Amino acid sequence: MKTAIITGASSGIGEATAYALAQEGFAVVLAARSIEKLDKLKEDLVRHGYKASAVQADVTRRSDMKAVAKTALDEYGRIDVLINNAGIMPLSFLKNLHEDEWEATIDVNIKGVMNSISAVLPAMMDQKDGHIVNVSSIAGIDVFPAGAVYCGTKFAVEAITEGIRKELSVPFNIRATSIRPGGVETNLMSTITDQEVFQAFESMLGSVQFLKSEDIAKAIAYAVNQEQNVSVDHICVRPSNQIM
Repeated sequence: MKTAIITGASSGIGEATAYALAQEGFAVVLAARSIEKLDKLKEDLVRHGYKASAVQADVTRRSDMKAVAKTALDEYGRIDVLINNAGIMPLSFLKNLHEDEWEATIDVNIKGVMNSISAVLPAMMDQKDGHIVNVSSIAGIDVFPAGAVYCGTKFAVEAITEGIRKELSVPFNIRATSIRPGGVETNLMSTITDQEVFQAFESMLGSVQFLKSEDIAKAIAYAVNQEQNVSVDHICVRPSNQIM
């Protein structure tokens, strides 16, 4: 049985991915800050006959992610897949100087990704097999107003993903995939405090029919279920009527 660690697993894309991978036969190790939500998800998965573990963790804490990796190894013996899904999106216009939010975005979206990678790499390199999936965004390939910092973090995720492929694919058989969602119905928008952003987004995305988290989970499941000689470098999934 393969094992997948999923960060940000308590809701949205992370939760949907837990169900999708469990249905594909993976044991899933769920990580997020809300242990109550994680335990509820774990219980539901186990009730349906799936293998699941829950670990309270903050991706910005390196020690937390090492504890998640240890749980995976202790309970299932290996780490096959890391889904780097945890992220925040407190969009704001630069002129409004939301400096604390800039710092938090960098901490979660970049440092959190690196903390998760560093936690799983020793096991993956030792077994000479692994797959790291980084949930990026279309914001990782195009910058939009109010997204300078957020887009910057997702551009970094794109660079990190490509770096994994170039450094680790040949010597350690570790694959890397970037998933680039467009508009998805998640709670990411709830982190926005800049009121000007809502007005701007209403004009840009007012008619877009947002995707479900399950749509992104299907793309993740597709990537990790390929044969070992197949590398899916990136997948862009956006609403069919979203042109930006």
